[in-house]
Amino acid sequence: MTHSLHSTLADEQWLESAPAAIEAIDSHAHVFVRGLPLAPHRRHAPDYDATLDAYAEHLRANGVTHAVLVQPSFLGTDNSFFVDVLQRYPQRFRGVAVIDPSISDAELQHLAAHGVVGMRLNLIGLALPDLRDAHWRTLFTRINALGWHVEIHRDAVDLPMLITPLLEQGCTIVIDHFGRPDPAFGANDPGFRYLLTTAKSGRVWVKLSAAYRSVCDESGTALGQTLTAALLDSFGASRLVWGSDWPHTQHRELIDYGASRDALGRWIPDASLRTIVLRDAARALFRFA
Repeated sequence: MTHSLHSTLADEQWLESAPAAIEAIDSHAHVFVRGLPLAPHRRHAPDYDATLDAYAEHLRANGVTHAVLVQPSFLGTDNSFFVDVLQRYPQRFRGVAVIDPSISDAELQHLAAHGVVGMRLNLIGLALPDLRDAHWRTLFTRINALGWHVEIHRDAVDLPMLITPLLEQGCTIVIDHFGRPDPAFGANDPGFRYLLTTAKSGRVWVKLSAAYRSVCDESGTALGQTLTAALLDSFGASRLVWGSDWPHTQHRELIDYGASRDALGRWIPDASLRTIVLRDAARALFRFA
């Protein structure tokens, strides 16, 4: 089934005019429209569209030239909608897919050929998997052969049980949304403190994104500032990337794209470090030319 990407002529022209230089990369956003097939087990299903047209407008307005699209959890393992975008604009976008361990080699190759550079494990609200099980180990061997990373979305308390087996398997790991520490503990959350210790592996990256997902009733900008300071101290700027988390599902009343982009300036006042996070680190991790 083919679904409209809702892109206007102006946005088509902007998206197709690949800039000579990468200026800024949004490492975490979603596109979707109502009517797409939904995953049978999902926490929510948005009653609005997050179109390519609207997203491109935010990118232009905020000086962001490239982006990484992440498969939303409510669409399950049917990655076809966002892969359509990657296929049409291969210089502007990279992708992170949600896949099942039983995925065929042909489908993995198809995803890789169209700009997918990682797989996501969105484990919020799910039973914690044993990533040392044989079917997971087999999948990670295949993922490593493609040069993909494994992206983890889970509360900080469970990060040791997820990162440790992935490091044992030799995976490159990306941690979503600051690692989602308990806001009652902030940077002192034991799971977040564990995350800081993994910096020495050289194979863990962290997304500075969606701090509001760790705070129930505010934008999370202040918490993000505290967490970023700790992450910079442990990881350095070269293994941190920024993401808008647009369209801020379930939190649209708290923040918008511009505020998300502006928050990075508060988190990293030093312009040279901010450029590394916003451009150089993401360019390397997501394999932009």
